[in-house]
Amino acid sequence: MRLLLCHNYYQQAGGEDQVFADEAQLLKSHGHDVIKYSVHNDAIDDMNHWDVALRTLWNQTSYREIRGLMRRERPDLVHFTNTFPLISPAAYYAARSEVVPVVQSLHNFRMLCSAGTFFRDQRPCEDCLGRAVPWPALLHGCYRSSRLATGVVTTLTIMQRLLRTWQNSVDRYIALSHFSAKKFVAGGVPAEKIAVKRNFISPDPGPRNGMGKYAIFVGRLAPEKGLDTLLEAWDQLNDVMPLKILGSGPLGTMVRERAAHKRAIEVLGRQTIDEVVRYVGNATCLVLPSGWYENCPKTILEAFAVGTPVVASRLGAQAEMVDHERTGLLFEPRSGSDLATQIRRLASDVSLCKRMRTDARREYEDHYTEETNYRQLMDIYRQACHSKDLSAAAREPVSPPTNRASPAL
Repeated sequence: MRLLLCHNYYQQAGGEDQVFADEAQLLKSHGHDVIKYSVHNDAIDDMNHWDVALRTLWNQTSYREIRGLMRRERPDLVHFTNTFPLISPAAYYAARSEVVPVVQSLHNFRMLCSAGTFFRDQRPCEDCLGRAVPWPALLHGCYRSSRLATGVVTTLTIMQRLLRTWQNSVDRYIALSHFSAKKFVAGGVPAEKIAVKRNFISPDPGPRNGMGKYAIFVGRLAPEKGLDTLLEAWDQLNDVMPLKILGSGPLGTMVRERAAHKRAIEVLGRQTIDEVVRYVGNATCLVLPSGWYENCPKTILEAFAVGTPVVASRLGAQAEMVDHERTGLLFEPRSGSDLATQIRRLASDVSLCKRMRTDARREYEDHYTEETNYRQLMDIYRQACHSKDLSAAAREPVSPPTNRASPAL
């Protein structure tokens, strides 16, 4: 197949950027002709606020460039990883004008939540889910803690709902979990257009032995990651099991200050990928205490790949990915005492740890390898092409709007 992959990079690199690169390499390695179109949010530094707002709502440059690229390259399908904010929904209409099937990955909840996270005041928030006008987001200034910036995002949401962009201009969506798929259906995305395909780990790091006899946290040191819960648990655990913390972020100073008084906690900061694999492979367990709806945490996949069980909060996709007492243990969200209870179980039950290591590795082999992911991705692409074939004859080409802020069909 000849495939156009499109992505809007954020200023701070994240998981979506890595998935864009991973999927492009995956497709190339299987002989597909891959064309890339990308923009970077660093360009915002040279724009005024009004220009950024207009481009977020409708970027005529993206429309023109993507449509021209399609006319030159004639892709069989276009796959968007992220269009927010600079590519904008204009890209869907460019593809629709050229009758090219569209696949959109759903790496965050931006279509349903201005913050994209369903997280506010240190806990999950669904106040805007299903609302025609997401006024709670405006009230709280959920995007970048700014009512003005949030107003742009909510206008984008309202506009695309009125135009039925999500229903009519995307042929298939890729949700990263059944949990998130249900949220998108509740928010108005047609259930028949959503397929669940999680991320993958490549190359395979191989199983490790877990002989380090410590727990490990890997991730951004930020409020939504449940660091208060993690530290509360180790306040109760004392020396039951050492904890290593890998990562950096806005709560780094707080974490280091609290860890300084605990002999059992070691803060190691950011590490290379190879070092992360080594540390996770030697750990008794990976701890994921997140207080928000993780979409498809790659740390879980990395842990399973090396055979390390995961102790995670019973929340969002992690509660779906971690099978309690088979590939890890689940605890009540924001409960340091319940997390401590689960860690004590692991520390005292060698047979449970051994059995879960075997099952965690098997979970990776069954669901998160490159080949499994490739088969799933190609099935989604075929469904999108079939859907486009059925509807193409009934569709008229879509012309670009004369007003970038108000696209019209």
